[in-house]
Amino acid sequence: MASNTRIDSRSGFCKSNSIFYSKRKPVSLPPNESLDVTTFISSRAHHGRTAFIDAATGRHLTFSELWRAVDSVSTCLSDMGIRKGHVILLLSPNSIFFPVVCLAVMSLGAIITTTNPLNTKQEIAKQIADSKPVLAFTISQLVPKLAGSTLPIVLLDDEKTTSTEGIKTVTTLPQMMRKEPSGTLVRDRINQDDVATLLYSSGTTGASKGVVSSHRNLIAMVQTVLGRFKLEDGEQTFICTVPMFHIYGLAAFATGLLASGSTIVVLSKFDMHEMLSSISKYRATYLPLVPPILVALISGADQIRSKYDLSSLQSVLSGGAPLSREVIEGFVQKYPKVRILQASTDSLEESRKYGTAGMLSPSMEAKIVDPDSGKALLVNQTGELWLKGPSIMKGYFSNPEATTSTLDSEGWLRTGDLCYIDDDGFIFIVDRLKELIKYKGYQVPPAELEALLLTHPKISDAAVVPFPDKEAGQYPMAYVVREAGSRLSENEVMDFVARQVAPYKRVRRVAFVASIPKNPSGKILRKDLIKLATSKL
Repeated sequence: MASNTRIDSRSGFCKSNSIFYSKRKPVSLPPNESLDVTTFISSRAHHGRTAFIDAATGRHLTFSELWRAVDSVSTCLSDMGIRKGHVILLLSPNSIFFPVVCLAVMSLGAIITTTNPLNTKQEIAKQIADSKPVLAFTISQLVPKLAGSTLPIVLLDDEKTTSTEGIKTVTTLPQMMRKEPSGTLVRDRINQDDVATLLYSSGTTGASKGVVSSHRNLIAMVQTVLGRFKLEDGEQTFICTVPMFHIYGLAAFATGLLASGSTIVVLSKFDMHEMLSSISKYRATYLPLVPPILVALISGADQIRSKYDLSSLQSVLSGGAPLSREVIEGFVQKYPKVRILQASTDSLEESRKYGTAGMLSPSMEAKIVDPDSGKALLVNQTGELWLKGPSIMKGYFSNPEATTSTLDSEGWLRTGDLCYIDDDGFIFIVDRLKELIKYKGYQVPPAELEALLLTHPKISDAAVVPFPDKEAGQYPMAYVVREAGSRLSENEVMDFVARQVAPYKRVRRVAFVASIPKNPSGKILRKDLIKLATSKL
């Protein structure tokens, strides 16, 4: 790190090397090189009792039951010949057993690859062909999605599956958990740099790619999560609303929060009523969510507060996209006793820096780079955000081309986000570099037009994509979800935007849809909309 004398204490910017340094307290990383993330988490001392609760059934796992289950499952996996470097597929909705599988697999140095239960059979087959797992864990209901694969399968439940041609189930998780853990299990030596997870990006802009994270990456994420929540030993209860197959869900809820002795209440899929009743039933203190759920909490606040007891709730944490002034102030007004935080903001004061994605996480460094010249820029200048730090992925799985176009030789990750960092070290995302609409040589950020459309009282959701045009190259096209009962016309939408933006930014085509396709973390799936827009050409 550059010497402190040359780092501006307000922005974190160092003039001599054009790097922005995190203003947060650095994460401490264990010096021991031979360490896996499971051992790191299980060896943390705390006074917590209950690790996981199934929201629907009330079934729970205490910490001692959890670690015994992890030992039993890793013993069985070892007996089945699973070794360091083997890939294991986990296809399951959130459950209290999801973490058991992840922790057991990683404790052996084997690699966990997760997949979205909503993926089609074809998408899952593609991931299997790419990641080459030797074993799959799934629930009976999802077994048909693995039809056609020769993978041996472990069922997470005891239910008998409806026989599917050629499917080979070898055992069930409950059976594995009953096995006496072996005290003499011979494990391969695991280094922090070894691969722990292989998670597939949702591919919002292109084909899905396997993201490789090491044990060191996950340990850094765990340390960041613990510092982030300033957790008192074993005193917090979280509602897990985010998918565990997603890196945020896996690093925080399936693994990281366990290190603090926190209790995690697991929803198998998102359901507003189940989430709210779980808060009152289990006296939850922390509620992590994505912006659309936050908006629903605000708009239904009066009904919600009369129907559910939310008095235990201390904090909500929103991730996935920056929150607007309306949303933050609306929440503060309706729920004055609950702190509102964003994924990278640590206080209401920071969250009130409206539109920011927050500050750099602990131990992270950033550069803002001019996409055309490659030159590193200064404070308040817009360019591509490059990041470097202990939680940055190792690369893309068996895809050296994609890796070198994303990670440079010094370990800088090109995020593809157009950003600037202000005088106080806050990051503002202008748009995705790849998603900029190129209109007659001008660059139009779709996110800016979407934010504008959402201010229209008759629009409940919107997405803007490029539409090909012979003369202009591309122009902005808006997909709009009307408020219930609204008869808003295409021309009204176009006029509304035209009055407020430069001529080259105008929306020149509008289509009304029932909903905007989004991935589990609330990001718009633009590629699906681009496909829809151009399919009629």
